[in-house]
Amino acid sequence: MVLVVDDEEKILELLKSYLEINGCAALCAKTGKEGMKLFGQNPVSLILLDLMLPDFSGEEFCRRVREISGVPIIMITARADEESIIRGLKTGADDYVTKPFSPRQLMARVEAALRRSAPKGKEAPFLVYEDLTVDTGKRSVSKDGRAIALTRDEYNILSLLMSRQAKIFTRDEILESIKGEEYDGFDRSVDTHIKKLRAKIGDDSKSPKYIATVYGMGYRFGGDA
Repeated sequence: MVLVVDDEEKILELLKSYLEINGCAALCAKTGKEGMKLFGQNPVSLILLDLMLPDFSGEEFCRRVREISGVPIIMITARADEESIIRGLKTGADDYVTKPFSPRQLMARVEAALRRSAPKGKEAPFLVYEDLTVDTGKRSVSKDGRAIALTRDEYNILSLLMSRQAKIFTRDEILESIKGEEYDGFDRSVDTHIKKLRAKIGDDSKSPKYIATVYGMGYRFGGDA
């Protein structure tokens, strides 16, 4: 869960949209007081914080959070002077992005911060969606308890999609998960793998329950797009 605190409605809408497209649930607040209330009531993994809020400053918000939590904080502001950046970092921010910003670059920073703050250890042993289960330890897949035989590439694609349900993966991103001796460098080979994978797990491409095609973008897990 990512908490976005910014008094600009358009910024909130933009960030919420990008976060959800990339598989991150988002909470939005327009004031520091509202943001602190949401932070206290929800399991927040990262905060995107505007430096200039209508009730109190982003630095003050950051200080209050740091008194109770080490959650990653990325400050977003139009103030690009060195002193503002240093002050923000000293109050406990982990990163600093100036407006106007590239949403794609910001998402890359969000994902990097989440990776750094993730608990160290083994990945979750099971990925589950309704009647479909992936055992990441055994690299096996079952549906309703019945084993499904997949190729290496099909397994890698399925586990990738299920690991970030609702995130839209481009063909290039999917190819990165299946590179190996059989990698041919053509992104349309992903479509062939997806077609075979859908057939094996019993998914209807016209009304998918599992793997949805997001036209012009790629694929995501979790039903009809």
